[in-house]
Amino acid sequence: MMKTTMIFGTLVSTAFAAGIASASTLDDVKARGELVCGVNTGLVGFAAPDDSGEWKGFDVAICRAVAAAVLGDQSKVRFVPTSSQTRFTVLASGEVDMLVRNTTWTFSRDADLKFTFAGVNYYDGQGFMVNKDMGISSAKELDGATVCIQTGTTTELNLADFFKVNNMSYEPVPVETNAEGQQQYLARACDVYTTDASGLAATRATFADPENHIVLPEIISKEPLGPLVRHGDDQWADIVMWTLNALVAAEEYGVTSANLEELSKSSPNPEIKRLLGSEGELGAMLGLDATWAKRAIAANGNYGEIFAATIGESTPIALARGLNAQWTQGGLLYTPPFR
Repeated sequence: MMKTTMIFGTLVSTAFAAGIASASTLDDVKARGELVCGVNTGLVGFAAPDDSGEWKGFDVAICRAVAAAVLGDQSKVRFVPTSSQTRFTVLASGEVDMLVRNTTWTFSRDADLKFTFAGVNYYDGQGFMVNKDMGISSAKELDGATVCIQTGTTTELNLADFFKVNNMSYEPVPVETNAEGQQQYLARACDVYTTDASGLAATRATFADPENHIVLPEIISKEPLGPLVRHGDDQWADIVMWTLNALVAAEEYGVTSANLEELSKSSPNPEIKRLLGSEGELGAMLGLDATWAKRAIAANGNYGEIFAATIGESTPIALARGLNAQWTQGGLLYTPPFR
């Protein structure tokens, strides 16, 4: 009897463990009726609340696209501000369903921290910002500088490598958030602020005198930024990845928030029809309905529309597409086929 009981207990424990391992984020999101998305504590253009408290920005639009795909409503998102130090704990603990927060895809974050990156939504690189009155035109003139830097980021390691390779010294001024970094930099507590070049552009755009601050020409690293989820739920990772792919593919194929209804009915391109759910069973393969991608695109437009509205050259952030242009336009954006 004891042996039988032990075997039964082992089977129950195994089944319980298997149940935990197979827990579905998609089911949780549907049951909750809300997507919980981890974002920046506040980076204008990428993720920040406006005067009325509504979250807006490039990363925010990715979260809203996933909510539209899964729940049919882009507004069904709760945004959780996370710092560079808390973001991974918040995701690993299950407090958020996904993280879209200027986070660089690295080997250790994938293999060691056990996160799955669902693609790249912004190809970036680390840069430096200084006040014009310093008379500096190159990062190689920063020997002995004090540098404001967010802790718990790849930026710390890149900074150390750059100064070591160039036989220079520096004094770090640790900060936890971009807001703190901005405050310290403007107070002249540091000579230089370093982070992703896109983050520098976003920060500079909020200054009262942006013309008095320059981003130096050197880009010292590769920073592929993208949404990430926890290991162990391939279905959810696929949903986030293919929602991002849908936004990128829509731009490539000329599908916009304005014409997607017409194209879903009359486009002669089979791939567009599969993307928009007019043909095929792609949605069912993800556990979603046929028009999941159509809703994701309708929420805030395709990748190009989102970029232009939040961080593009006509916004205060004024970022050119650069590496984030379509592969047909000399950039790196390239999505696998929808078939």
